[in-house]
Formats: sequence, C-alpha cells, structure tokens
Amino acid sequence: MLNKKDVILACDFPDAASVFSFLDNFKSVRRKPFVKIGMELFYSEGTPMVREIRHRGHPVFLDLKLHDIPNTVRSAMKVLAALDVDMVNVHAAGGSEMMRAAREGLLAGASEGRCPKLIAVTQLTSTSEQMLHDELLIGPDMPSTIISYARNAAASGLDGVVCSPLESSVVHANCPEGFLTVTPGVRFAGADHQDQKRVMTPSDARKAGSDFIVVGRPVTRAADPLAAYERCIAEFLNETLI
Repeated sequence: MLNKKDVILACDFPDAASVFSFLDNFKSVRRKPFVKIGMELFYSEGTPMVREIRHRGHPVFLDLKLHDIPNTVRSAMKVLAALDVDMVNVHAAGGSEMMRAAREGLLAGASEGRCPKLIAVTQLTSTSEQMLHDELLIGPDMPSTIISYARNAAASGLDGVVCSPLESSVVHANCPEGFLTVTPGVRFAGADHQDQKRVMTPSDARKAGSDFIVVGRPVTRAADPLAAYERCIAEFLNETLI
C-alpha cells in the first residue's frame, strides 16, 4: 500500500546497470524508495526492469504518459496492470473518454485488490505560460487550464493528476477530497532549475499540499545521492531515514 505522501525518485537512466548502481545507494534506508520508471528506462529495458525493481521491494510509478485513442489506451493499460506497479499515468489532453477507457483497462488487468493508482498529466512542468498560449494555442491561463484538466480527470474516475507544485493547492480546492497531486518540478533552494519552468522546493511543495513529489536530477546527479534523498525526505515529510 502506498504511503499517503512520499518522495518519488525519477530513475531516468539509460540502462539496467546505471539504475541498479544508483539504487544501491539506498540499501541502508529503513524503507525502499518509491521509484519512477520513465520512457528512457522502459524503452531501453522493458518489462523485465519493472518486474526486477518491484522484486527488490520498491513501489513503482510507471510514467509512460499514454495518449492515444480510447481503445488503444484501454488495451495498453490492461497489459500494464499485470506488471503490478503502484501508479501509472495518461495525458489528460486525451480527453474524458480516453481516461475512462484507461481506468477500464486497469481494472480488467489488475489482480484482485491490487489496481494501480491512475493519474493524468495536466501540463508538463517545462511548459511556460507563454508556450501554453503561443504554441499550444490554449487561451485560459495556466491555473485555469490545470483546474479544468483535473476536474475532467476526477469526473473520469482517476485518482489524481500530475501538475507542478504551484498548482497543487488549486487542484485540491477544486477536486474531491483524496484526489492526489503528484508534482515534479522540485528543486532545492538555490539550485539550477535546468529545463523546468514551474518549480518549488520540497518544503514549499509540502506547504502547497503536494501529495507526492517527483525528484530526479537533484538526487540522481548529486555527489551523494543518499544525502540528497534524505534532504528531500526531511524537507517534504519532516522525517528521517536512518
């Protein structure tokens, strides 16, 4: 069972050797870190990687952001459900019918009592307000767009959304109680934002109401990944690991 709040480590590595070398840094912690498997790692190593990380005791967020016609997404989710992961996602821009189909596929493919949390990506944290208007041709501002996508996801039976921590509070204010916000775009105070446009620190994300934060390069590229992870836990959960 998932913790109510947690730090998810984005294992955006190119191969199995790299990810297992990284995860070896956390052998001493009292609970296995929640791991995100994204496109790079999944496309490189496939389903055996997912099964191996699950076998090692890590909760898994399979971050493939499905976005296709409803029938294709339904069939794909039925396959992914059999991997026994803890969280999967789609793009909310695929629409309500697609999101409902994703839910149907998960329920059809999941083992009894073990259906992954299904969340929808609203807008990527690399998307700026200017890009939203000038390139995506979306007229309403970013918060209004996120709220609309989140409401559609909730009405379609999803468990939550991916949004930046800046929008976490407005999502909670406009969606049913218990609806999750999973927030990438987390950086330590004073750190380089890199390609992220809408960011917060772990402690500010907690105050904003994020349920899960997704942290990649601030931990995966740190000189001491365990220390960086411990800092995330301390700032976001007010807990210690060791």
